[in-house]
Amino acid sequence: MNVFNLVLIDPMTNILIVLASVFAGSFGIAIIVFTFMIRGLTFPLTLRQIRASRAMSVIQPRLQEIQKKYKDPRRRSEETMKLYKEAGVNPAGCLLPMLVQFPIWIALYRTIRLVLGSTPESFIDLSQRLYPWAYVRQAVPLENRFLWLNLAQPDTTFLLAILVGGSTWVQQKMTTPRNITDERQQSMSNTMLWMMPLMFAWFTLTVPSGLAVYWAATNLVGIALQYFYMRPAGQSWREVFLPAPAPARRAAPAPQSQDEGGVEEPVTATASTASQSRSKRRRSRGRRRGKR
Repeated sequence: MNVFNLVLIDPMTNILIVLASVFAGSFGIAIIVFTFMIRGLTFPLTLRQIRASRAMSVIQPRLQEIQKKYKDPRRRSEETMKLYKEAGVNPAGCLLPMLVQFPIWIALYRTIRLVLGSTPESFIDLSQRLYPWAYVRQAVPLENRFLWLNLAQPDTTFLLAILVGGSTWVQQKMTTPRNITDERQQSMSNTMLWMMPLMFAWFTLTVPSGLAVYWAATNLVGIALQYFYMRPAGQSWREVFLPAPAPARRAAPAPQSQDEGGVEEPVTATASTASQSRSKRRRSRGRRRGKR
């Protein structure tokens, strides 16, 4: 835990205090600026995630073919990994930025409670984590109000929860492949599309709103990056919000029209019956003439 404090919590605490002091003591603006800094540092990972998501979307039809062609799970896994290698896709690249964010969330949660704490114990703990710079020590205590929020407490108006949940949904929507043809995989994608936003919206109601401000800001930056770096050429915002196409089903063979020869057998049968009827009439007439 001392390493975690030394590497993340102590630097994050001092950086946020400096940023708040630069922006007239606004800790909310400091969190937003800090979000842009983190996004800038993790941009190579984000770009790798965007490229991996785009590549996964491109090879979806070939993945579906492998799943249909190979019933043996081992052979299917081998062919899938071979396809990943040929396409240069690393599925873990889609998860790496999220894994990097987890320790940042934990550290920011503890930093907010530390910097905006109102108890004597929190002030003592904060004083032990400040760097020996007069500029930093003179900047505390900080203002915990930002817009309508008390950054040290959860938001009770549900506005921030709606913003976090909605921005998470948009980000999930933009990264979900639209050309999934398997009904089971599409069902799983739809479940994740709604589960993640609802989960983060609920978290927003239980954590300090300063952390939720970070979530909302990082989601908005992620949406902008995905829109400009990942969307197909010519795609508009309206197309982003369109529902994904339903998985294709095998259509039953359509009945052929009379012009296409779909009723050749009935027509042939009718013609054959008519021909037999005419031959019977001819034989009957011949018999009558013979009798005469």
